[in-house]
Amino acid sequence: MPIYHKLGKFPQKRHTQFEKPDGGIYYEQLFGTEGFNGHSSLLYQVHRPTQIKEIVKSYSVEPEIAEGKNIKSLLLKGFEVQPTDDFLESRTDLLVNNDCIIGVAAPKKSFREYFYKNADADEMIFIHRGTGTLRTFMGNIPFEYGDYLIIPRGMIYQIDFDTEDNRLFYTESIAPIYTPKRYKNASGQLLEHSPFCERDFKLPQELETYDEKGDFLIKVKKEGMMHEIIYATHPFDVIGWDGYNFPYAFSIHNFEPITGRVHLPPPIHQTFETTSFVVCSFCPRLYDYHPKSIPAPYNHSNIDSDEVLYYVDGDFMSRNNIEQGHITLHPKGIPHGPAPGATERSIGKTETEELAVMVDTFRPLKVTKAAMGIDDGKYYKSWVE
Repeated sequence: MPIYHKLGKFPQKRHTQFEKPDGGIYYEQLFGTEGFNGHSSLLYQVHRPTQIKEIVKSYSVEPEIAEGKNIKSLLLKGFEVQPTDDFLESRTDLLVNNDCIIGVAAPKKSFREYFYKNADADEMIFIHRGTGTLRTFMGNIPFEYGDYLIIPRGMIYQIDFDTEDNRLFYTESIAPIYTPKRYKNASGQLLEHSPFCERDFKLPQELETYDEKGDFLIKVKKEGMMHEIIYATHPFDVIGWDGYNFPYAFSIHNFEPITGRVHLPPPIHQTFETTSFVVCSFCPRLYDYHPKSIPAPYNHSNIDSDEVLYYVDGDFMSRNNIEQGHITLHPKGIPHGPAPGATERSIGKTETEELAVMVDTFRPLKVTKAAMGIDDGKYYKSWVE
């Protein structure tokens, strides 16, 4: 089965009276997905979670598109995105389609002046630089370099950063983000051949419960709009919950690479999946051990997907002149493969120390104006000898 988790206090029987010690009852809320058919949790709150006092303003946050039908391979220099104090303002959307948004962020400050909720999409935030705590109404999760934060849609959260040097790579997904089906048995338990297991997940802890009335600003993203809403009570008023729908973290350093005698294709690196894209983790690993093996990947055509690679750390053996924070886009329609000389250089090598995150989308990605501002302008020609 999927992971069951619980925090705080709740009644033994669902949908029954849960009385407060000083009189009255706690208010039950179903936090569910895909109608009533997906993962869900039952939350018990001090106040009714429906008390909206005011909708202050609404404004567009849709990314500006520079290239809607792209055929060019791109190299984006992610670290050229300048740090910004505010968490939401720092988020820079680079590649988008109707299924997802891919971008980077460099927030300098924690955000405590408001709360945030993405009403449309699950969020995957990869921590490249920085440490801190993801604070949610379902509990807190400390994070560090290499962590994936998986934040379900509808989650109300804040983030505390320990320093001002923070670099994030994120993907927003219209479809729920799950671990791959092929790693699991019929009831959802991760199998023995999976490159990670349930022990590797960081689950919410330290449930913060506030019994406060006042004016609480929640910024809600929905359909390309940001709505600033004033709630009458503190959104972190959950006294307890249980279920299967909650935020969690997974460290890329806990991914156990699968290797073989000859080069194996990217699905062996798969970490998450949705109905519209997959996420893979390229981690330090031993190379192939056939006596005639070529460790570098073979050339391949992107017939059905656009490939995005975010380079995190180490020596990226299949590419030339790649640095931390670089992002490559290999669009469907043209083949790609190792840079000139990379195939030959890889022969005889026994291991790699590369660390990277790949997002393969099943539909083409549009390129934003922000992405064109950090494009090197020549990467698509880099295979010419």
